[in-house]
Amino acid sequence: MNRPPESATLDACCFIVSGHHFAVESACVEEILRGGRPTRVPLAPPEVSGVLHLRGRIVPMIDMGRRLRLSADGTATIHVIIRSGDEWYGLLVDDVLGVQSFARDRIESPGGESLHDPRIGVIAADGHLVHLLDPQRIVQPLFRQRTSPVITHGASHVGSVA
Repeated sequence: MNRPPESATLDACCFIVSGHHFAVESACVEEILRGGRPTRVPLAPPEVSGVLHLRGRIVPMIDMGRRLRLSADGTATIHVIIRSGDEWYGLLVDDVLGVQSFARDRIESPGGESLHDPRIGVIAADGHLVHLLDPQRIVQPLFRQRTSPVITHGASHVGSVA
């Protein structure tokens, strides 16, 4: 099967977290919401500030200041709703700058990558760096894959009865 040629540019939704510029590919952004407080979830990782009920979906909200280890104040109120696979997640950010187009050949390696680092590229733009993030790598370390719960009925017998 032939894949369509990749565009020479990348359209990305750009936002600010703790004074730093970040972006995700705009194709994965569902919408942007301002205001609203997530409902806290007991036992959730510290990066998960809670959930929002959004048109029949329960959307986990990720505090990007905490996720990126830049801030722990939890004051961000802008929600960038993204899609990763079939799941929706909200990214709590300080400000949204809009969609910008970047030449793909200007995207450089972020260096020092690890499995938990959501950065997949860095772009020099207008006197600052824009860190390109992978939505899947943002959420993957925070949420386990959903599996069916193990339910057992009755008593468990180990060994044989003599």
